[in-house]
Amino acid sequence: MKRVTRNDVIQAISGADDVTIAQIIGTGATVDELAEAQAWIANDEPMMNAGRPLATGRVRELVDILTELEPSEDDDDKGVGPAAADQV
Repeated sequence: MKRVTRNDVIQAISGADDVTIAQIIGTGATVDELAEAQAWIANDEPMMNAGRPLATGRVRELVDILTELEPSEDDDDKGVGPAAADQV
């Protein structure tokens, strides 16, 4: 199986910074594991309803890393963020 590369991470995760990219590569995950982690973040309830076991191992590590990239509810209360401000 192919281990995830910097280019794989950049293509899969827009806006990932160098630290996040290094963390993801450091897990030793494969491209398929990265895709599975992204699926868990986007669709955790349907995956559980389909009988999928909770993410474990490298996929769990990736879910944790990717969750850090998600805007928190606190960020929503602060108005326009830096990324949105650039587009105004």
